[in-house]
Amino acid sequence: MKNKFDDFPEIIINNLGDLIKQVTPESIDPKSGRFRDLSIFRGHSDESWELLTKLDRLGSNTPPYFQKSHLESHIFRNFIRYSRPYITRRIENRWEYLTIAQHHLLPTRLLDWTFSPLAAAHFATIDRNTNADCVVWKLDWPLIHKHFSLEDHSYTCEEIDILIKERGFGSILELFEKEDTKKNRFVCMLEPPSIDNRIVAQSAAFTVSSNKKLSLNQILVDSNISEALTRFIIPNEKIDIIRDQLDMCSVDERRLFPDLDGVAAEMSRYYSTSPK
Repeated sequence: MKNKFDDFPEIIINNLGDLIKQVTPESIDPKSGRFRDLSIFRGHSDESWELLTKLDRLGSNTPPYFQKSHLESHIFRNFIRYSRPYITRRIENRWEYLTIAQHHLLPTRLLDWTFSPLAAAHFATIDRNTNADCVVWKLDWPLIHKHFSLEDHSYTCEEIDILIKERGFGSILELFEKEDTKKNRFVCMLEPPSIDNRIVAQSAAFTVSSNKKLSLNQILVDSNISEALTRFIIPNEKIDIIRDQLDMCSVDERRLFPDLDGVAAEMSRYYSTSPK
């Protein structure tokens, strides 16, 4: 029987050095001009989890998913309505509002990524209350943009508004309420504005899909571009050493969440896993 991830290359990672070696090109990347490409990364503490948004999982963290996706516009409208007293800065457009909503854990169609493989490894290894292997996903978003005939750069909140209109969606709310077709389907990379220190510290990015009834991995398989994804598997017995290596490199809650919540979270995790 075919595994749901059989279409994606998998590489076993036994330590942090393995991960750095695998994501570092042997020669200068022609697009970035550096010894790194433009890929983005995402960490899961269970390698069996698909690439699902909070909206996909709303109503059920286990299959079948997508049970509440039809409520997307209602959720977003109410967030705008009730969040106004707490937002003191000027919001430029609805997409910027959506990134703020995602940042504060509202279920949206945005999927979190990071430009840092180490930050992704942090999120993959932070939950030790499982016996599963972990995974760091690598996404070649320029390849996805090329497949869907998009610009060869990431989109800003202003630019993505233009994109959806080119694809036949009059507004962000129309995108939420209309189903896409294979003709106007797209997946793109969105770079959020630096609305707070966490987004900056985490080198955050998002992917946006016109489809909200398929996982991102399934969309790429259906679109015949599964080579855009690579899975770096961290065996369960190697999680502790990689976690300690990340801490030695100062990739931890205190740096990725530079506020009191981050300080408290790091203290809680560090001392709860201490042998003494």
